[in-house]
Amino acid sequence: MSEDLRQRVEALVGEWNVTVQDTAETESSFLVFGTCRDQPVVLKVVKRPGDEWHSGEVLQAFGGNGVVRVYEYVEGAVLVERAIPGESIVSMTIDGRDGEATTILADVIQRMSGCTPQRRCPTVHDWAKGFDRYLASDGDQIPRELVVHGHELYVQLAASQGQTTLLHGDLHHYNVLNDARRGWLAIDPKGVIGDVEYEIGAILRNPIERPDLFASPDTIDGRLQRLAGALRVDGERVLQWAFAQAVLSAIWAVEDGFAVQPDNPTVALAHTLRAMLT
Repeated sequence: MSEDLRQRVEALVGEWNVTVQDTAETESSFLVFGTCRDQPVVLKVVKRPGDEWHSGEVLQAFGGNGVVRVYEYVEGAVLVERAIPGESIVSMTIDGRDGEATTILADVIQRMSGCTPQRRCPTVHDWAKGFDRYLASDGDQIPRELVVHGHELYVQLAASQGQTTLLHGDLHHYNVLNDARRGWLAIDPKGVIGDVEYEIGAILRNPIERPDLFASPDTIDGRLQRLAGALRVDGERVLQWAFAQAVLSAIWAVEDGFAVQPDNPTVALAHTLRAMLT
């Protein structure tokens, strides 16, 4: 942990009266597990400005609807209720209960819907800039024609949105945890403004360790039927968004310094989704 991060964590632990029980560090943040006023909490301190720098403000906007409740937040840090036991739905999917997991994800999306967008939240239009950056570069890790197609479709979808709302922006199996009191709750939003169909894209490319599962046309079709039916959205539009987002996700991986090989799971998913488009 850097000295600056250590000082930030210690200052917030003191200011927010957190009794520390355990800590963990990820690539992007430092986590403190403990209690505050006898309530189990998690203090998340983000290491540097990025997608989750304003996650406290985004969570607050959801007002506890389908997400963990916020107790305190500042830029780059947030104190939230801790989901207990806190198991994600990843194991449910891996154990062969993907239909059940998909139904849970649909329910979480429904409970999160209708929140007022925050002024600092990007829109799906803003996120399209990733395509522009890649196409302006000499990058060759992702097939050029796949990027061009993904970009064209993404722009068309962004321009044809109807009602938009505040979305989680990264809603998938790892970011939905079980709480014994309040049920399944989302954590770690990025916050983006778009149509509901956009929210489903991250679900279709997870859990990341099972590309054989999520890139299977049968899995995609089964998930699509459940999600489109529960959320009353256009299944073909969901499929189009999911394809464009899979390409964009691969671009972001390149920008983050990861090697994207021809057999990359997200790129493989993009090819499968494109073949399924009518």
